[in-house]
Amino acid sequence: MKYYIIAGEASGDLHGSNLLKGLYAQDPQAQVRFWGGPLMEEVYRLHEQGDGMAMDYREGAVMGIVEVLLKGRTLLKRADWCKQDICAFHPDVVILIDYPGFNLKMAEFAHGQGYKVFYYIAPKVWASREGRIKKIKAFVDKLYIVFPFEIPYFQRHGVPFTFVGNPLLDAVDNHPALQETRQAFLERTSLPDAPWIALLAGSRNMEIGSMMPTFMQMADQWHTLHPDYHFVVAAAPSRTMADYAKYLGKRDFVHVVFGETYGTLRHARAAAINSGTASLEAALIGTPQVVAYRLSALSAFIARFLIKVKYVSLANLILDRLAFKELLQEAFTVPALLKECEHLCFDEPYREQMQADYSQVRTLLGGSGASDAVARAMIQDMQ
Repeated sequence: MKYYIIAGEASGDLHGSNLLKGLYAQDPQAQVRFWGGPLMEEVYRLHEQGDGMAMDYREGAVMGIVEVLLKGRTLLKRADWCKQDICAFHPDVVILIDYPGFNLKMAEFAHGQGYKVFYYIAPKVWASREGRIKKIKAFVDKLYIVFPFEIPYFQRHGVPFTFVGNPLLDAVDNHPALQETRQAFLERTSLPDAPWIALLAGSRNMEIGSMMPTFMQMADQWHTLHPDYHFVVAAAPSRTMADYAKYLGKRDFVHVVFGETYGTLRHARAAAINSGTASLEAALIGTPQVVAYRLSALSAFIARFLIKVKYVSLANLILDRLAFKELLQEAFTVPALLKECEHLCFDEPYREQMQADYSQVRTLLGGSGASDAVARAMIQDMQ
């Protein structure tokens, strides 16, 4: 069968790559065309020849309501091109991964053209913009959800779905970084043999610009108090050193590594993380963390009227309580971040309770094998 898959950001590329592994395993004759990134490209190259990547997500990722509006013309051109590309490929199914602003438009188009539409990792309509549920019901044949708290929500709204667990469990547990010794990691990355705090500023330029100045100011104060500690910026593989260098200055206690997020988290004493998939990854790895997030003032003002959930971090949402702190908008300050990182590094009962909460998150997410299971479910739903 022919599969057209659209993933619009780093987390979608990760989940898309694992989904591709499952689809190729279940359907060895699969033909795939996709919007994604290097992880999906790597899997594709193992099974098919030719140019399967229709668009690299790194060419157009944006965040925030206002920022999306400013990029509106470019996004519209991409949507038009995507529609033409879908029709040229003529797939048996269009599989959409998260990225709702763009993918719901593609769902409407693909449905109107008579293509079957599956949505993997549902739009977070339970958090904001609930009106999108009408489009999901109208244009999506089947949802494949990944969080247990979504089950009653979509049942209540009469949306057909399948839940077979969360693919991030496999992505984390099967990653080579989880088997590598600390010494081997240090030798491979040339990082110092010292305690460090991991800094994850996000994968988009706007996120990096919003987070890094506060991270660096906190690092300066921390270095004065705890000079034996270092900081390791786990940079997104889609970025370059130029994206970070302007914030680093001459700080020899701050290091940047690319494509080493899991290893950086695993061997860190604690982590400060821009809210997103990385926060749930840290919970599954077991790294004590604080989440920080800052939108532009106008985007944040609009978001206050749209967002309906108590927490922004997935692990906290899964537990329905705070396993770790969230420093959002005006709460994301240097003193608050410094204080919380000191708790994370030096308060042993605090660390132990957080890691106990992480164990509960794992239990609630279900068992292993979610990517293979959802691929099997999709192929069965095609028949």
